Amino acid sequence: MEVRTYHGTGDKEKTAAGDGCVCCKRRDTGLSSDGDQRRRGAGLSGERICDIEAKKPVSRDNIFRLYSMSKPITATAMMILVERGIVDLADPVSKYLPGFRNPVVCTADGKIEKAEREILLEDIMNMTSGLTYGGTDETGRQTDALFQEVIHGLKEENGGTISTVEFANRLGKVPLLYQPGQSWSYGTSADVVGAVIEVASGMRFGDFLKKEIFEPLGMNDTDFWVPAEKQDRLAKVYDCREGQPSVRYLDNNLGIQNDMAYRPAYEAGGAGLASTIDDYAKFTQMLLNGGTYNGVQILRPATVKFLGGHTLSAVQQAGFDNWIGLEGFSYGNLMRVLVDPTRAVTLGSKGEFGWDGWLGCYMEVVPEQNMTFLMMTQKKDAGTYTLSRKIRNIIFSE
Repeated sequence: MEVRTYHGTGDKEKTAAGDGCVCCKRRDTGLSSDGDQRRRGAGLSGERICDIEAKKPVSRDNIFRLYSMSKPITATAMMILVERGIVDLADPVSKYLPGFRNPVVCTADGKIEKAEREILLEDIMNMTSGLTYGGTDETGRQTDALFQEVIHGLKEENGGTISTVEFANRLGKVPLLYQPGQSWSYGTSADVVGAVIEVASGMRFGDFLKKEIFEPLGMNDTDFWVPAEKQDRLAKVYDCREGQPSVRYLDNNLGIQNDMAYRPAYEAGGAGLASTIDDYAKFTQMLLNGGTYNGVQILRPATVKFLGGHTLSAVQQAGFDNWIGLEGFSYGNLMRVLVDPTRAVTLGSKGEFGWDGWLGCYMEVVPEQNMTFLMMTQKKDAGTYTLSRKIRNIIFSE
């Protein structure tokens, strides 16, 4: 295993919380503390800070809000149920969530019409359901309104008032952006996956993840909330703009409570988890190993191959191709997968798969090179941004 730390870019004196905290792992090498100095400093500079006001540096046990890097864990949980024969990806979502019965679609001219078919589990796993995160169309407006209700509930009661299953059932009544299976759109599908897992397993979603993934892998700092005794390890979130001082971000985006101080009623499969870089490294290493880590099997090799190798149809891919920066990639099971490295904007490896988060956390599993790549940061609106692309190019050029 090889671990390398890269310094972040941005403000000359300090960067966003955790910016540049990167773990690059290979199974076939020994452990090094900081890596090659030439590589480590290749065009990247800055001080790694997890709390600018307190001048507190990043440490390996810092806890980071994953946001959408929760999705690969949610997809893995669904594949556990698939592997055990508990769910079928061709099942209608309404089998588990009655709110999804009789779905409707909002047409381009604003009319509401009956969907041609029900949304299937494969649709919510591949983001081809017609659900979205928000926007100016009717689908986006109603979704935004539902998130605002979740956020309001966080103010009324510790942990909130709307549950995972209630949230999903109410999403089922929102008009879809398009006919199920006929395009691709990034959105709340993963949150519905979490609710399906909860119903199908008979356990709260967070309890299922803990029992089936976190405890077996020793991911002791990964959860939907951060208890009082760990709060001092939770990295702060910053709004970082070019040429301006970094400012603390305190809002509750996508229904996720920023301080994560209480177990939430709504355990968001698409955005709700927090973790450390070493915890998440156990998860990615498990996927790289074909479903096993430290002698513990989470999935079988064939299931992992299916999880990380699914792609969109031609008509669905047309929707995904609008995502600038992911040229050469397709999408499936809540993750990107590189199908054509010749079209990509960074160096890469065919068959690599992973995803990232709103605050800049980034993960990739690279079977062809026997490698996983992890980055943790807490930078508002980051997603896959310049730093992650630069570090990809450094790593894949070796």
